[in-house]
Amino acid sequence: MTFADTLMQYALIAAFIVVALGQIMSMIRLVIGPDTGDRILALDTMVVNAIGMIVLLGIAQGIQIYFEAAMIIAMLGFVSTVAYARFVLRGDIIE
Repeated sequence: MTFADTLMQYALIAAFIVVALGQIMSMIRLVIGPDTGDRILALDTMVVNAIGMIVLLGIAQGIQIYFEAAMIIAMLGFVSTVAYARFVLRGDIIE
């Protein structure tokens, strides 16, 4: 194992820890958020953190299907955030 491989392993471990901490903090904001807007942003941040975890998992395992799954989840996360925000603001999603 070369120095670059070892450094990459440590960087992946550090990235997993940082993204997991971000996910936990977003979950806390989702639970205790004083306003609905805070909860919507926390949910969107959780989607972004989940995408980051999936990409990191793909890098760690060297499997490219994780990147395609991350793209699908990103699209679904965007659409669901917009739909939820429209529901909160207007009371309906599709007019």
